[in-house]
Amino acid sequence: MSDVLKVFKFEGEAVSKEPYGSGHINSTFLVVTNTGKRYILQKINNKIFPDVEGLMNNITLVTEHLKKKYTEPRRVLNLIKTIDDKSFAEVDGEYWRAYDFVEDSLCLQLPENNDDFYESAVAFGSFGEALSDFPVEKLVEVIPDFHNTPSRFKKFHEVLEKDPLGRAALVQEEIKFCLDREEEMGTLQRLRDDKVLPDRVTHNDTKLNNVLLDKNTRKNLCVIDLDTVMPGLCLYDYGDSIRFGASTALEDEKDLSKVSMSLDLFKIYTKGFVSALPNLTKEEKENLPLGAKTMTFECGMRFLTDYLDGDHYFAVHREGHNLDRARTQFKLVADMESKWEEMNKVVMEL
Repeated sequence: MSDVLKVFKFEGEAVSKEPYGSGHINSTFLVVTNTGKRYILQKINNKIFPDVEGLMNNITLVTEHLKKKYTEPRRVLNLIKTIDDKSFAEVDGEYWRAYDFVEDSLCLQLPENNDDFYESAVAFGSFGEALSDFPVEKLVEVIPDFHNTPSRFKKFHEVLEKDPLGRAALVQEEIKFCLDREEEMGTLQRLRDDKVLPDRVTHNDTKLNNVLLDKNTRKNLCVIDLDTVMPGLCLYDYGDSIRFGASTALEDEKDLSKVSMSLDLFKIYTKGFVSALPNLTKEEKENLPLGAKTMTFECGMRFLTDYLDGDHYFAVHREGHNLDRARTQFKLVADMESKWEEMNKVVMEL
């Protein structure tokens, strides 16, 4: 077994280490010891997360706080300390961490029914609720300005002006779509700057596959993948869930006639999220639809920016892949706009 397996306080001696899961950023392995105990071992991608110490301090602070709120240990990821009592290990220039494996749990890539989607809403709402009394200023921003939409617009304008591949002429309609909404899409950041919307502990990657469900009850069990936990608006987490989970099509669907935002799924998720986060302020609740629209728009603009810049950030698997992604997000935004009154009605009735 490799040296990395010797630096963590595992129960017993490691007898196997196999690749596990389908994550794209970190390398994940399932480790089994001679006692039968299972662990998740991850090599941290320090190119994406250069401040490994800050990242792991965030995770340690948040998980220790959550442990005070739950009696069921499977409700919180449990970090395994190294033999010198640290939260991560550096071995041959690589950074590693380990967690207890959450037994009798289920991880879904897509919901198999509406209840699964509802449970993911309750999970992320409960995550925010349990951390609502956490001193958010203790967390570092692992990715500065991650959901600062005006900052994203600045990058968009810079790339648009340079137009390194001469692609701007091909996407004038998409560029106009962005520019027409620039003022509105800065609203959340302005409300955050003015302290109208409070900073909270946010997860920032609220896909269904970052929620573990109980294998037997199918109820939400544990929120995982805490790499992007940092200060932010709860509307970021809520909005990204709607963007990803309430869409009727895949993120890179080329046939835009298939792309819309399901009001039924919007209602299901909103109900679960709001019920699990009862201390939402009046201003937060009122701006939930804008959170959904802003996160969807921002994602689309980032795809378009990368397309104009030569596809350096997001991995592409075909010609025009990022443009297809951008168009899908913009179609979702337009569909939200056509359903704006209904979305606000759903929120206000909860």
